[in-house]
Amino acid sequence: MMPKIVSVDENSTSNNPNQNSREKRMATAEQLVLELTIPEHRENALLDLSKKREFFQDLAPMLWHSFGTIAALLQEIVSIYPMLSPPTLTAGASNRVCNALALLQCVASHPDTRTLFLNAHIPLYLYPFLNTVSKTRPFEYLRLTSLGVIGALVKVDDTDVINFLLSTEIIPLCLRTMEMGSELSKTVATFIVQKILLDDVGLAYICATAERFFAVGQVLATMVSSLAEQPSVRLLKHIIRCYLRLSENQRACEALKNCLPDILRDATFSNCLREDPTTRRWLTQLIINVSNGGTSQRVPSLQGGPLSGVDRLMSSQQSM
Repeated sequence: MMPKIVSVDENSTSNNPNQNSREKRMATAEQLVLELTIPEHRENALLDLSKKREFFQDLAPMLWHSFGTIAALLQEIVSIYPMLSPPTLTAGASNRVCNALALLQCVASHPDTRTLFLNAHIPLYLYPFLNTVSKTRPFEYLRLTSLGVIGALVKVDDTDVINFLLSTEIIPLCLRTMEMGSELSKTVATFIVQKILLDDVGLAYICATAERFFAVGQVLATMVSSLAEQPSVRLLKHIIRCYLRLSENQRACEALKNCLPDILRDATFSNCLREDPTTRRWLTQLIINVSNGGTSQRVPSLQGGPLSGVDRLMSSQQSM
């Protein structure tokens, strides 16, 4: 009796359920991406893709290189511009455009599409959302999700990203959110400013004029004062890191001698930071820098520090 001959393809599929599952997921992703360009199917496709985007490998290149897909996402964004002023944005419209923004965040995060995304100036389409002042939930969710896209760009250290954001005046938009946003939005906006400051180009830009430095310093000081009443460890961590980086510029360090909030110098936040040794080291180094007018003395193990809190925050926005 002749043995059954099994083809290579049949054998590999039957013996590799993981491969079979991946192929099914990619087929589903391709179908949903195709449906983004069909107006009557777009809303459901946006919802499904945004919910399942972590499971679809290489979704970002598929979105970017598929015909008409990015145009469809941008159409979703610009369609709500008339709802920004006067503020008439509904929860349903906000959720729908935030699903589109979640897919753009996927593109901004992927190493194969990040530069293409930036070169096409796609972030500029989000800036009107960051310029809103309404504190209703639809607007707050819109700002937070938009900040998540910018945050995805700055998470990877890239001077080209910093140059683009500085040239398009992202700092004032972040400062606006840091002044009037929710704790979540303030945290992501402060993280973006922190990442800009950590780049030498960004630090030089903000410290180039007194107006820029004091604009940032005043907003940071206002947030510190509010945290004395309603502490937030994750927000305080990014504020202190911003101050520490500013203190590494000689002129800014001299100015901080007079404008660093006193409650950062005393024990106001001792209990708040008890479980966060990294931020305590940052704060100690900040006080040393400001006291000495320089950075000659170093606290051991200062560099680095976990950013996982912001990573989790930006990756979980769509579950809100």
